[in-house]
Amino acid sequence: MPSKINISTLGMKFFFSIVLVLITLAIYWQVNQFDFFLVDDSLYVTQNNHIQSGITLKGIRWAFSTIHAEYYIPLTWLSFMVDYQIYGLHAGGYHLTNLILHLMSALLLFWLFNRMTGAVWRSAFVAFLFALHPLHVEPVAWITCRNTLLSAFFCILTLCLYVYYTEKPAARRYLPVLFCFACALMSKPVFMTLPVVMMLLDYWPLGRFDLKKESFIFWQMKEKIPFFVLSAIFTVITIVLRLNRPHTSFPLEDRLSNALVSFVTYLEKTLWPHDLAFFYPFPSHFPEWQVIGAAFLIIFISSFVMVMMKRLPHLFVGWFWFLIIVFPVLGIIQDNDQAMADRFHYLPSIGIGMMMAWGLPVLFFPPTTRKNILLPAGIVAIVMMTLFTWHQCTYWTNDIELFKRTLNVTNNNYVMHNLMGVALEKDGKTKEALQHFNDAIRLKPDYMLALINRGTAYYKLGSYQQAIDDYNQVIRLKPDYADAYNNRGLAYGKLGQYQQAIADFNEAIRLKPNYAGAFNNRGLAYLLQGQKELGCREAKKACEL
Repeated sequence: MPSKINISTLGMKFFFSIVLVLITLAIYWQVNQFDFFLVDDSLYVTQNNHIQSGITLKGIRWAFSTIHAEYYIPLTWLSFMVDYQIYGLHAGGYHLTNLILHLMSALLLFWLFNRMTGAVWRSAFVAFLFALHPLHVEPVAWITCRNTLLSAFFCILTLCLYVYYTEKPAARRYLPVLFCFACALMSKPVFMTLPVVMMLLDYWPLGRFDLKKESFIFWQMKEKIPFFVLSAIFTVITIVLRLNRPHTSFPLEDRLSNALVSFVTYLEKTLWPHDLAFFYPFPSHFPEWQVIGAAFLIIFISSFVMVMMKRLPHLFVGWFWFLIIVFPVLGIIQDNDQAMADRFHYLPSIGIGMMMAWGLPVLFFPPTTRKNILLPAGIVAIVMMTLFTWHQCTYWTNDIELFKRTLNVTNNNYVMHNLMGVALEKDGKTKEALQHFNDAIRLKPDYMLALINRGTAYYKLGSYQQAIDDYNQVIRLKPDYADAYNNRGLAYGKLGQYQQAIADFNEAIRLKPNYAGAFNNRGLAYLLQGQKELGCREAKKACEL
């Protein structure tokens, strides 16, 4: 009889794994037809010469020494180098790697919970929720989110190896856990609180946390020290990198309010994933009732699960998994204009899956009716998620579709109006782009990116004086912006005002000594004034650069 049960269980695990892979592939296979996106894909791939050198010793040294982006992410850089080695600049290959990472994480998650609990159906539900939730389209469909996917994969692998270690603690089992956690942090250092999650799992379902045995608790704390040290190191590095780059600063009170409201919004969108957007603008104000209500809800649920932790440990662990993992990305240390992001929900969502699979059924349904109600409900939920996620994927077909969708579901989104303008201009629709730049500036008059982009649009349309007016505003906002001087110089040149143009090119070169474009433009201005020798010298300098 036991052998039959084992065979049956093994068959169920295999069945769920195959179904999980097939459904996920069916939904996400369309991303292989998507191109690179306007936002950040150039930084990470299409205009990154280090990535486009493929895997080389020089490239590996660069990956481990660079602070090229806002994080220290050497393993992410290496993954892009491998992709370039295989696919070149074929975007579908990069999307395929993202999809493979997502699939591997979902399968590992299924193995993890089944190993810890032995509950095949519930473990499968958590894995399906993770693989198929519409909020997770962004990290899969956006190449730039490779860092999130890679870090989450290593985090889940860390937990798998940790469970293996707890079954028979030994150094040879412990070191791979620590190594994988280091890999997670070197992919993207946002899941620094994972050691706390390991302690939660010690309580449930691993059953290692015995409050009556102080010596054992001390050992559990001691074995986590190297993990906390790694977390502390990467936290300091990340904070320093973020504080040393240009960033948007909001008052602490607003950041705390946004953190509370965003946390509840993540919960809401987990249960009902509506109005998903590429960019959620930071609100201009927070209604007092909203902030107080969010704080009350968080405190109430936290208090409830703590009171019920002995009877319903799954609720306690699931809730605090969500709370602890999402905390670092709630924007208390703010560096841009976004309030929240779908990709930040990726790993924290597992905690909500735990609550739904184990805790809520016990809380709301008597044992006699659970199977009859929960199995059909779970299947319906997975089917609905599959449909929603497929539909959400279609918005990521190209930049314009994605930005249009975001503008339709958000308000006062000056960042997206500017990006839509850039996408339309790239598509040759300069007049349409100009309207979106106007909308962005109407919403935020000192929005420098929209001002310089509108200036460029005016220049392309032949409205040179209006272009100069916009560049003047940009220079007032940022007097050391070399591109603004260069662009204004071009507009002056079109008006035949060559002295003003040369003065601007001079300033651009002073601010940016190796600015090849400014040297070339200054040379052209000299030639148009009849100063051929100076013009040729400048052109030669531009070619050298």
